Amino acid sequence: QVQLVESGGGLVQPGGSLRLSCKPSGSIFSINAMGWYRQAPGKQRELVAAITTGGSTNYADSVKGRFTISRDNAKNTVYLKMSSLKPEDTAVYYCNAGPIIRIMNGGPFGSWGQGTQVTVSS
Repeated sequence: QVQLVESGGGLVQPGGSLRLSCKPSGSIFSINAMGWYRQAPGKQRELVAAITTGGSTNYADSVKGRFTISRDNAKNTVYLKMSSLKPEDTAVYYCNAGPIIRIMNGGPFGSWGQGTQVTVSS
């Protein structure tokens, strides 16, 4: 079973920046697309950004121009650089791995990590 470890969250003021990291276990990284998702209180989990093995990216309209997803294949790590953060970006952020169709559909996945909390507040 894949284990996913997200990190890098925290409390940041509106307009600030954070960089999240996700490192899946095992050797799945190089053969799978990766996605970042978020879930705010009382809301469904939503796809924020996706990246294929070849580096093609896709973003939710709400984060286009502010968030950047990238991957370091040598480190088996995917990143989410978040800039110009807004209070509505407050959520628990998760990553996952799989075929790009599954990433874009939000699942199904065998498991989810603990996520990392991002709070945007003054």
